[in-house]
Amino acid sequence: MENMVILVDSEDNPIGTEEKYKAHVEGKLHRAFSVFIFNSDNQILLQKRALDKYHCGGMWTNACCSHPAPNEIMKDAAQRRLIEEMGIICNLQKSFDFIYRAQFSNRLIEYEFDHVFIGKFDGFAKPNPEEVMAYKWLSISGLKKELEEEPERFTPWFKIAIPRVLDIVSTQFKFE
Repeated sequence: MENMVILVDSEDNPIGTEEKYKAHVEGKLHRAFSVFIFNSDNQILLQKRALDKYHCGGMWTNACCSHPAPNEIMKDAAQRRLIEEMGIICNLQKSFDFIYRAQFSNRLIEYEFDHVFIGKFDGFAKPNPEEVMAYKWLSISGLKKELEEEPERFTPWFKIAIPRVLDIVSTQFKFE
């Protein structure tokens, strides 16, 4: 079941399941999540996706993202995947949802109803090298500068979600 995604309508109502790769080939709307992690120094954790990921390999993005398994609770899936990708355990809070569609050079299509979670973590990540080729903690001003100067280095979903994530986090953390 881990290679299955949950197909949804535009209101996130489940309408079936599909093999993950096939859903991405056919561009079917499916359920996903993205996790954004911040620390007490007002920095965001970024990962550089492993080169052999099925799309966006070598691009910078949020701490982790994936798809819940059928019948898996979304928050449980997000916490499970954060451990699998970054070796991090922390409390996550659901913040918002958005839908995005992006087509990649390898013809795969991400068409996702993305649930966004935000967490705080002040330890050391232990990234899985099969998922993550590098990671870094970056100040918010540093992130904004990198996004402005080299937006092509970041995943499409990250660029869509990050303005809203920063708005939400700025009410909970003191940014520079």
